Amino acid sequence: MPIRIEPMVTADIERCVELEQLLFPEDDPWHAVAFQSELAAPHNRYITARDDEGRMVGYAGVALLGDDEHPEAEVHTIGVDPNCLRAGIGTLLLEALLAEAGKRGGPVFLEVRTDNTPAIALYAKHGFHIIGLRKNYYHPSGADAYTMRRPALSALPLPDEVLS
Repeated sequence: MPIRIEPMVTADIERCVELEQLLFPEDDPWHAVAFQSELAAPHNRYITARDDEGRMVGYAGVALLGDDEHPEAEVHTIGVDPNCLRAGIGTLLLEALLAEAGKRGGPVFLEVRTDNTPAIALYAKHGFHIIGLRKNYYHPSGADAYTMRRPALSALPLPDEVLS
């Protein structure tokens, strides 16, 4: 399935809210006002994934924080239509967010439910490591979250073939 990654626009909010209800029913899914606020913040970048028919099948957002001397980023959300899981859409969204964060450099942080094994594996594959545990992070379910961090790209080890 060919997927296009595009900037999120206000017209996408209704579909994001619909997906939030499907994806996070027990953890206070975001409402339209939350997405409007996120889109309006100048330090945030929100994107969508669209199938070949133009239907939004995923969304993601990152905050670009810090300053030029000490940049960092925080992944705010990644959501993929439950009917499209395991199609690589989450990977495409994460890679697009990391590319955006990489323009400034610095580490990237995120929180993920401790029971979301597929997401944890995806993040680990992209250089994230668990650095902490946030008890009762998600409300109202009370689910715990890991805080994960990916070091600045320049701090990542070089592949073996580059070192030889």
